[in-house]
Amino acid sequence: MKEIKVLGTGCANCRTTIALIEEVAREKGVPVALQKVEDIKDIMSYGIMSTPGVVIDGKVVHAGGIPARDKISQWLEA
Repeated sequence: MKEIKVLGTGCANCRTTIALIEEVAREKGVPVALQKVEDIKDIMSYGIMSTPGVVIDGKVVHAGGIPARDKISQWLEA
């Protein structure tokens, strides 16, 4: 199971990113533990300056803007 954190303060892009990750994971049959991180100190601890940020298994894989479906797919396959 992949542990995924979406970092952001709750903007529309953050909510869309969460929904996309859930959708792609469901389509691929990949179990994920999805967590929303909204505390600014926690977000900054990852070095993220623009949100949404995505952290998978402790590694920052994306920052700023909504990630593309194919990019999410690649993260879940890795």
